[in-house]
Amino acid sequence: MFKSLLLTASLLIPALAFAQSGAPAAKPTEGKTAAPAEKAAAPKVLFKTTLGDITVELYPDKAPKTVENILDYVRSGFYDGTIFHRVIGNFMIQGGGFTADLRQKQTKAPVANEANNGLSNTRGTIAMARTGDPHSATAQFFINVVDNRNLDYVSDQSPMTWGYTVFGKVIAGMDVVDKIKAVQTGAQGPFRSDVPTTAVVIEKAEVVQ
Repeated sequence: MFKSLLLTASLLIPALAFAQSGAPAAKPTEGKTAAPAEKAAAPKVLFKTTLGDITVELYPDKAPKTVENILDYVRSGFYDGTIFHRVIGNFMIQGGGFTADLRQKQTKAPVANEANNGLSNTRGTIAMARTGDPHSATAQFFINVVDNRNLDYVSDQSPMTWGYTVFGKVIAGMDVVDKIKAVQTGAQGPFRSDVPTTAVVIEKAEVVQ
């Protein structure tokens, strides 16, 4: 599923002149400078799993459409009761699309690929799973358990070189990710391999401060 499954100056000058032709500008206060605007805190998502909690910080400045998409799924409760259905210990753990009985959930429309954002599929990053179509990602995601730079954006010349969109990183619970990557796996349901023999369930996903 993972593999089969980023005004001209001439117009501005009169506008500025018009804007300044009304009330006189206030005299600046000496010795005072405007305080810099505070940067909005990055959104975070807490995944409460049967093996422990994982907290992920998201990067809306790097992957705005992807982050908005993920937050919509989280807030709707979509991920609650889904599992990590594909676990490869030297690669990644993938989840967010199947229930514990391996029933695939209905998703929204796909989101555009935003892999060309300067982020790399390094250990601990979270990225969107997709099919061979670069723009087919919906709800499923994976967490890289090793550096997988071969999944990074290279060019838009082919589905493989488009890469996989990184949109955040684990900031707490990487030990839980390592527990998940170490579980016993095998064939189950429609999958011929890599499914945990004991389901690793996302009991709850929620946006946190």
